[in-house]
Amino acid sequence: MPQTFVSTDRIRSLFTEAMSQMYRTEVPQYGTLIELVADVNAGCLERDPDLRERLARAGELERIDVERHGAIRLGTADELFTIRRLFAVMGMQAVGYYDLSVAGVPVHSTCFRPIDETALNINPFRVFTSLLRLELIEDEGLRSEAEAILAKRRIYTPRAVALIERHEQNGGLTEAEAAEFVAEVLETFRWHSEATVSAETYKRLHDAHRLIADVVSFKGPHINHLTPRTLDIDAVQARMPERGITPKAVIEGPPRRHCDILLRQTSFKALEEAIVFAGEAEAVQGTHTARFGEIEQRGVALTAKGRALYDRLLASVRGEVQVGAGGAKAGAYDQELAGRFKALPDSWDELRRQDLAFFRYSATSEGIAAAVNGTLPGDPEALIAKGHLAFSPIVYEDFLPVSAAGIFQSNLGTDQQQNYTTRSNRDAFEAALGATVQDELALYAERQAASLDAAMETLGLAGVYLKTVA
Repeated sequence: MPQTFVSTDRIRSLFTEAMSQMYRTEVPQYGTLIELVADVNAGCLERDPDLRERLARAGELERIDVERHGAIRLGTADELFTIRRLFAVMGMQAVGYYDLSVAGVPVHSTCFRPIDETALNINPFRVFTSLLRLELIEDEGLRSEAEAILAKRRIYTPRAVALIERHEQNGGLTEAEAAEFVAEVLETFRWHSEATVSAETYKRLHDAHRLIADVVSFKGPHINHLTPRTLDIDAVQARMPERGITPKAVIEGPPRRHCDILLRQTSFKALEEAIVFAGEAEAVQGTHTARFGEIEQRGVALTAKGRALYDRLLASVRGEVQVGAGGAKAGAYDQELAGRFKALPDSWDELRRQDLAFFRYSATSEGIAAAVNGTLPGDPEALIAKGHLAFSPIVYEDFLPVSAAGIFQSNLGTDQQQNYTTRSNRDAFEAALGATVQDELALYAERQAASLDAAMETLGLAGVYLKTVA
């Protein structure tokens, strides 16, 4: 009798729920954050029926409550190679390359996530996965010691590896195997308060960079945050203190807008957690700060043209207004940011017309009725003007390197800055990964083009449309 395999979407959803439950236990403030975000989101949908209708039309309404992104930091090429295979069991692929060394963080990263629109709407779980760049540790002795420490650890259970191999060989997992896989893989992401290094080694790693100590000093890449998606991050930021949570000084990313773009993020300061150091005659207690709470608000994905404009505007503000640990300069930064971003249209139609953002097209009921009763123009713009073709923003599913670095730095110590002379090393990252990372802009463009083709075909204009754009 042939085995029945569960879908990768099912495995991903099982893992997301298990991860959320584990993290809620490990970091109680995460549960408080989830409750706050749920309250804010419910209020947004109640006050803004247009937003609710737009999300429902795009198939995104049901995913909001389950949407999460996590972040982990790996130490070796082998760990990255296996994590790619692990996430493949959940239908997640590596999308995008992020070099955070330019912002003083000694890692480069990718995002593991689903890429198919149906899979994204079922559960868009993402994991921002960073690989430590050991070559950026200037002290050769410390670098060699870190390499030796990392070479000894095994972050995946033998059974987890066996189930990954079974999925690869058989083409899937049964329901029982999927449940076992989730339980085994969860061990990789679990917090362990016992360090694998001595207090003296931890201090030297910490002095090189706090993130280096976080990656090298423990038996596994504990999940360091799990992020819900809010529909109004400004409201969450303002209400966090009411729940006993202190937010970071500024929201990372673009300013508040009518038409949300890309990604906005905020967080609360990393927890100070007790740890026990290894290799001591008597147990030596210490503390470690790495795990924090984060919230995100997602907007439309920008095209290469739109992203270039966004990057230029953001850089112009960050180059002039520096925000410290306190909030004294936060207001000035927010005001300057909003002013500069007036150069980027705050209208869905203008963003579309100027090819600044990606949109999903669909035939309207009026358009379908008109197609039955007569001949429609083959030009998409004419169809939009007549109400026969609708468009809605394609949500940005990825990350922003400047924002990610800002979150990292705010939770690793805002006074710690490094200037690394070595820059991007995508080839080395992909060699470790064992695959080429996918181009996120190409994925958005494909989804936009496919939606337009499907809409025109629904209106009976596939042939006419093709001739028009040829």
